[in-house]
Amino acid sequence: MTDPSGRPGPNSTPPPGKPGQGQQPGSQPGAGVRPNRGPMGWIVLLMLGLTFILIFQTLSPSAESITWDKFQTLYQENALENVVITERAITADRQSNIDNDRKGSAKRVSVVINPRAYETRLEDVKALTHGNFKEKTPSAWLALLPFIILSTVLLFIFFFVFRSLRSAGGPGGMLGSFGKSRHRLLMKDATGITFADVAGVNESKEELREIVEFLKHPKKFMRLGGRIPRGVLLYGSPGCGKTLLAKAIAGQADVPFFTISGSDFVEMFVGVGASRVRDLFKQAKEQAPCIIFLDEIDAVGRRRGGGFSSGGHDEREQTLNAILVEMDGFETSDQVIVIASTNRPDVLDPALTRPGRFDRHVQVSLPDVKGRVEILQVHVKKIKLGPDVDLERVARGTPMFSGADLAAIVNEAAIIATLADKDFVEHIDLEEARDKVRYGRQQKSKVIEEKERIATAYHEAGHAVLQALLPDADPLHKVTIIPRGNALGATFSLPEKDRYGVGLKWIKATMRIVCGGRIAELRKTDDVSSGAAMDIQQLTNLARSMVLDWGMSERLGFVKYSSDDDDHIVTEKSYSDDTAQLIDEEIRHYAAESYSDAENMLGEHWTEVVAVAEALLKHETLTAEEVRRLMHGEPLGKPSVSDLLAAESRKLEQEQTAMEKPEPSGQTPADEDFGGAMPTPA
Repeated sequence: MTDPSGRPGPNSTPPPGKPGQGQQPGSQPGAGVRPNRGPMGWIVLLMLGLTFILIFQTLSPSAESITWDKFQTLYQENALENVVITERAITADRQSNIDNDRKGSAKRVSVVINPRAYETRLEDVKALTHGNFKEKTPSAWLALLPFIILSTVLLFIFFFVFRSLRSAGGPGGMLGSFGKSRHRLLMKDATGITFADVAGVNESKEELREIVEFLKHPKKFMRLGGRIPRGVLLYGSPGCGKTLLAKAIAGQADVPFFTISGSDFVEMFVGVGASRVRDLFKQAKEQAPCIIFLDEIDAVGRRRGGGFSSGGHDEREQTLNAILVEMDGFETSDQVIVIASTNRPDVLDPALTRPGRFDRHVQVSLPDVKGRVEILQVHVKKIKLGPDVDLERVARGTPMFSGADLAAIVNEAAIIATLADKDFVEHIDLEEARDKVRYGRQQKSKVIEEKERIATAYHEAGHAVLQALLPDADPLHKVTIIPRGNALGATFSLPEKDRYGVGLKWIKATMRIVCGGRIAELRKTDDVSSGAAMDIQQLTNLARSMVLDWGMSERLGFVKYSSDDDDHIVTEKSYSDDTAQLIDEEIRHYAAESYSDAENMLGEHWTEVVAVAEALLKHETLTAEEVRRLMHGEPLGKPSVSDLLAAESRKLEQEQTAMEKPEPSGQTPADEDFGGAMPTPA
């Protein structure tokens, strides 16, 4: 019996004619082998025994401790003999012919003395025994003997454990195995993923297809004097599919695929990372052509000499140096390609990313609308979709979502539909899954006071009205006062297209929208709350980026003031104190301007804000079309949440009454129970 990897299982038997593991040739299968215990083993056992005996004798009470007065009394009664005095105690043996010697009592007695009072006690013993005693000076070697033996035994034990570790680790021992690479070797069919399973990153796939062609047909590209690229660096935001692309290469190329994480190189022992790098590249060269995949290479490939590095003996830098040396050691005919992935290409060492090491930099970016549709089509293959599902609408409503986010949306939608006992996933399930993945789960059971509920409704109405009025803002999608995540309400926008950069008009419109919630809430309740914390944060971040990064301030000009040094926790400012004061004034100016403009707009359209807020209190959630109708003074014509609850309650009461009311069959209850036959007297 073998496991899928082809190794013998635990219940397997060795094939005939071959000695089993741990047997000598010619020995009987299954026969036990007696371990050969050498003389060193017997010495260790003997020393252990002596140590335990000494410790036992030291800890066991061998003499009865008495006072000096009692010692004098016993000696004067001739009950003691063989008196011995040392620096710490006076000892004596009991007379064996004493009648009052009780069975089980100690045969020796001792009096503990203070070493400082030794001379006094010595004179007392001389006077008591008339010189009939012995004075002993304890040997220093005898006092240290137990500790010497114990230390020797511990050294021998450490020696045997060390030798066992060495023998357990094979060549180089277990300690030597720390320097062995911890990679996983994948072959063609190990992952089950090919380029057909990767969607939304077509440009990245095309560049990696060339790598596969390099490995399959190297002579085709070397015919004109070209060489195979030595390294490919995959970089992009988390969840965009870098590791998935690497697995697809393993499934697409018919070559060995070595995969290891950057954190697997670094251990607590100095030099282990560099040793593992050398072992990995040695094994890869032996099985060329092949691919080495280094996942999260920024764990060891960060820029040297920055941050809190400890210098040239830093373990991470030694590992990076080993990677650089090994990649330089590739020959043209080695046919070993190194693929690395990272989320932070800006922190990598320049020597690692230069041509000749990682020749190609492949960006795996967030998918656009078309890419999101393709990704959703891949993930919905395993679920049942309803006829109303529009994947293009879902893709348009998920800007800046990664492939991992889209996979989570499809999975959450399937779970929501299953919990609702539906036969297939509907579009409303995908909408709820999108909001759940991005903003958190709805908390309909959360009890909110009416005053806070009113403040939340007017807060969200202020956002929604400005979102609908400002032409440069993203179109309104829906607004709700149902708590979700940490927010008591939310206003959702639906961008019409992917935005890879932001313009000044969109920034100003967005800054005015985030101010609308606080303004409407303050005007209705004559009070402010902490509900605008996220709005204030978004407003401040936009204003700060305008001034520091994007050069949109007329007073500060076309200059970048923010720092790019992420390796230091405390960075020094590259501008003067006067410029810092000017930066603060500009940030406050943009924030105050946005607040003032939003306040004026809401004052002119306060009637629309009240209409939207009152509708939110009745219906809890409004779509963009419903908000537009309310702003134009049109009625919604749909029941409120209380009406729906009342109708549901009436429906349940009617069903319960119908179940309790008997059917008009013309029979008595006894006739119904007995199928129309009268019961007998029995």
